[in-house]
Order: sequence, then C-alpha cells, then structure tokens
Amino acid sequence: MRRIISLFILSIILLGCKEAKSKKEVYQSEKLLITQISEHVYEHISYLETESFGKVPCNGMIVCNKNEAVVFDTSTDNESSSELIDWITSTLQCKIKAIIPTHYHVDNLGGLDEFHSQGIPSYAYQKTIQIAKKYGLPVPQQGFDPFLELEVGGERVYVDFLGEGHTCDNVIGYFPLEDIMFGGCLIKEVGAGKGNLAEANPDEWSETVKRVKAKYPNTKIAIPGHGKSGGMELFDYTITLFE
Repeated sequence: MRRIISLFILSIILLGCKEAKSKKEVYQSEKLLITQISEHVYEHISYLETESFGKVPCNGMIVCNKNEAVVFDTSTDNESSSELIDWITSTLQCKIKAIIPTHYHVDNLGGLDEFHSQGIPSYAYQKTIQIAKKYGLPVPQQGFDPFLELEVGGERVYVDFLGEGHTCDNVIGYFPLEDIMFGGCLIKEVGAGKGNLAEANPDEWSETVKRVKAKYPNTKIAIPGHGKSGGMELFDYTITLFE
C-alpha cells in the first residue's frame, strides 16, 4: 500500500513538472497573471479577497485564433477585467467575440459590466441569467440551454451544462482543436479540498463530472476554477472527492 501511495505521489509530482514546463508566463501585474497553455489557449488568473479562504487566485481561460478570442470567466472585478481586455486586444491583437461566465459567483462574472461597456457580447447558461437577475448581479446578455457552440477564427468552442456540482448552473468550456477544457469550479485541482459548498450539490457532483469525462474523453488539459491545471486525473480526483 505504501508503495502504491508513493507511486501516486510521484506521478502527480511528475505531472506538475510537465505542466510547469509547458506553461509560459506572458503577463503579470498586481491584479492579473496570464500564462500561455498552448498555441491558442491562455489562462488568466485574478484574485478575490474572501473571509473564509483569504486571498484566492481565480482562473479563467482565453481561446485565441486568427485575431479572434473567446474568454471564459471575467476577472474578479471591473478594473482587472479592463486590464485583461486591454492585454487581449493589444498584445494578442484579438477581437473578443464573447465573454462566458461559467456560473453566477463573483469570481466568474465580477467584471462583466466592463466587458459590456466595451461592447463585448456575453453568453451564459439560462439558469445563470435567472440567478443573476434574482440577486441583482451583472446579467449576461444571451442565454443557452444546455449547450452552446461558438466560432473563434473558424474553429469551434463548446460551452456545456452537464449537471449540478459546485452550483446548480456550472458549465464547462471546451476547445476541441487542442482538446483543452476549462472546467471552472466544477473541477478540482489534485489535492484540493471541497471548498465553498454554500450553493453546491455534493450528492450530484461526482455523477456530473463522470458525464463530463465520458463526453470529453480526449481532454488533454483541464483548467480548474482554482489551482493547477492537469489532465484527466483532475476528473478522477474530483469524482473520488465527492463520492
């Protein structure tokens, strides 16, 4: 048993080393960090001050292709979202075709008003829109239920609701050209705890992730809502955590 545990830990360390080599930091400020994951995909990280967990890094994803971009999750506020938009438009020289909050929490749509003020259209799962209206949050403009396909530079991007978990409205984003998924807060980094369960459905969480894994079996990189990205082991870890 000790040998099995040791091998598991070693495999996670090796995966972490591989990820560190493949990721490239391309921008950093006090409020925002951006790393390049692949030729077309970037991870943006902003920070949220919380009472329960302190200063929390919050992940999002940028898909950029042929001078067009789709962004998953805003930064945590309007100021950092303005910074993010400026970097995408000036450095990547991409027009942002869509911003997609992956659920209704502030770390996902806290900067939505800034995207709207710059004329960037927003899309969200219909339930996200309903909850945002109910609680007086920034409201995404266009709804879908339960699946959305967009184009970015002639390539497809998927947004998919496959069940409840972290919230009743959590969706994932998927870029099939490179088999990269933004799992958002539905997917946990390896070693993470259960986190904020205030609006969660722990009884359904594992089954939802099993459906994600079954529908997108070719996923090479999964980016969680918080913490380090990885491969299919993030799905397996999340499933086990909530079983």
